[in-house]
Amino acid sequence: MPSDAERNTGHVCTPFTSGGAAQVLTGACRRAGLDSAGARLLRLGENALFRLAAHPVVVRIARSAEYLGSARGEVRVSRWLSRTGFPAARVVDDLEQPMVVDGHPVTFWHLIEEGARKPTYGELGGVLRDLHALSPPDALALPPYPALGRTDRRIAAAVGIPEADRAFLHKRARELRERVASLRFTSRKCAVHGDAHVQNLMVDRAGQVILIDLERFSLDHPEWDLMVTATEHHSLGWQTEEQYGAFVGAYGRDLRGWPGFPTLRALQEFKMTTWLMQNVAENAETAAEYARRIFSLRNEDAPRDWKPR
Repeated sequence: MPSDAERNTGHVCTPFTSGGAAQVLTGACRRAGLDSAGARLLRLGENALFRLAAHPVVVRIARSAEYLGSARGEVRVSRWLSRTGFPAARVVDDLEQPMVVDGHPVTFWHLIEEGARKPTYGELGGVLRDLHALSPPDALALPPYPALGRTDRRIAAAVGIPEADRAFLHKRARELRERVASLRFTSRKCAVHGDAHVQNLMVDRAGQVILIDLERFSLDHPEWDLMVTATEHHSLGWQTEEQYGAFVGAYGRDLRGWPGFPTLRALQEFKMTTWLMQNVAENAETAAEYARRIFSLRNEDAPRDWKPR
């Protein structure tokens, strides 16, 4: 059955696979007057990202019409950050967007030509420090950070997972919701990115560090942004001590010393697992990584030998 959001937009979604997203891309580019021939899929996750061959444009296709509000917010945030001079991804201004194609919100972004190096964790800490110092205008109408986000939807819609996993994940979501509700923050609310990891930074050919993936922007406590790298380091060992130290030094705070960190760590691991779960049917490598992650969630003392995806 189509969702309420799909009925409201008058479309039933094309299946969100690499092939289905490519069909949406073709229709969206046709409507925008752009050439989609030779476009390359960059990523398939919460969204599908395609780089056009004929234009310096990246096309972002959301998973379903239920993401339309997020896509609208992302466009508003990009335009606000551009006005403030903050280095962030920029929407193509001469197109009315987001548009909805076959039930999928679609946005168009200026291509960021990557330079020779990757962003550092020190740069991530500095970008978050500067972002959290901004005062977003009331007209931007940023929502509070959705701690559990889309996890309930992901669990219900997941294809190719055992039903025992689904029941376990629903139970864990209820437990985490209760734990999050009991958190006590003392920090002031600010503009929060909502998915603040180093892969959501790019370095252009001029050496400028640019913040991307703006759909989860919120007005909430900065801890929500700090929990990502703190969990990756503390739980998964994805950063060296030097890298994490550079992040903490640039931002000015180590979240691991906050009493609420164990709850945020558990929440981040849960969200990372349910995010990956969406694509278990795409390939064997994703299915194997999901199996590692769900085993770790079921067994708190198990090693977190997770691989970045």
